[in-house]
Amino acid sequence: QVQLVESGGGSVQTGGSLQLTCVASGYIVQHRHCMGWFRQAPGKEPEGVAAIDGEGKTRYYDSIKGRFSISRDNAKDIWYLQMSSLKPEDTAMYYCALENGATIESLDRAAITDFYYRGQGTQVTVSS
Repeated sequence: QVQLVESGGGSVQTGGSLQLTCVASGYIVQHRHCMGWFRQAPGKEPEGVAAIDGEGKTRYYDSIKGRFSISRDNAKDIWYLQMSSLKPEDTAMYYCALENGATIESLDRAAITDFYYRGQGTQVTVSS
């Protein structure tokens, strides 16, 4: 069992930055897992944002490339999503999710939203 807790959301203006944090507890297969962030805006389907595997390989999806960065504190089971140059369309509830055994090479953005473990989410609001 894995528990995930997100924090760091808030309200910023266009162009601002936020860093989201995901703290995990429980059993994680250290070199064979993927951790991802996905978001869901009101009235829209959830969409994967970024992912990182146990070896530190990363993937970013579409509109956030170059603006968001996913990372991990290797000494702890803590992941980060650094978000910069935020836009109003980034407004959403952001969730971290984890899947033991997943590989990042063929991971598409939709798969992140189906990861077995997920947190409760943290709200990000970007105003124009």
